[in-house]
Amino acid sequence: MEITFDGGKVVTAHAHGHIIRTDQPLDIGGGNSAPTPYDLFLASIGTCAGIYVKSFCDNRKIPAEGIKIIQSYEWNKETGLPVNIKLDIKLPSDFPDKYKASLINVAELCKVKKTIANPPKFEIITSQI
Repeated sequence: MEITFDGGKVVTAHAHGHIIRTDQPLDIGGGNSAPTPYDLFLASIGTCAGIYVKSFCDNRKIPAEGIKIIQSYEWNKETGLPVNIKLDIKLPSDFPDKYKASLINVAELCKVKKTIANPPKFEIITSQI
């Protein structure tokens, strides 16, 4: 993955042929043209769980169109970091009861969540271009 600086506060990741732009809000000097990196990080948690939920439904031929995941947080006021992240999988009334517990279990398999639970070591270096 390559990260580039594209003017103002825009920082872009180039990954597998995709461009993922980030920016900062207007009140801290950005153009608010894209999500912040932290918003993308938080979104990756819910969207990762969503991939697992969608695959679970697809494999059982259960329509997923009426399903939503509502992600919420409790924050540490001193650090500004989340201390609890809640994913509430909202299901339509006709979702089969027999699959509800399994749906929670499959959402728990999210690779982003597993990475947070088992953080990697970070190594930051500099080198010449």
